[in-house]
Amino acid sequence: MSNPHIIAVPFPAQGHVIPLMELSHCLVNHGFRVTFVNTDYNHKRVVNALAADESQLSDRICLVSLPDGLEPWEARHEVGKLCEATQRVMPGKLEELIEKINQGEGDKVTCVIADEGVGWALEVAEKLNIRRVAFFPASAAILTLQFSIPNIG
Repeated sequence: MSNPHIIAVPFPAQGHVIPLMELSHCLVNHGFRVTFVNTDYNHKRVVNALAADESQLSDRICLVSLPDGLEPWEARHEVGKLCEATQRVMPGKLEELIEKINQGEGDKVTCVIADEGVGWALEVAEKLNIRRVAFFPASAAILTLQFSIPNIG
């Protein structure tokens, strides 16, 4: 019997990567396999951080990276530029990754969990007829505030 296989896609910022990685560890503890998809830039940072603390490593979490559409020397702190680049490049790369996984011998992808800031990943899952979940790493108070803004004034 195959294990459920999750693709986890965080928004490419530290405050988004860490909470989704923590959720991924919880899912692994419940029998899931997780493919954690980062940008090339953040992937290097995560791998370096995990190498310093081997207790955070799991053979059931596969860390992979995709290009974010920016050149290596370009700054990632300009959120608008980063979002435009990731939306242009990453959906096609994510689709290719999922198709490659599903054509292999291992566990097929059963769900995509994507940060609410990378809605394009949920669109890729829908296109491939894969279950999808939006992940919101901030507090419930912030989410409530965001939903309430249209009703103010």
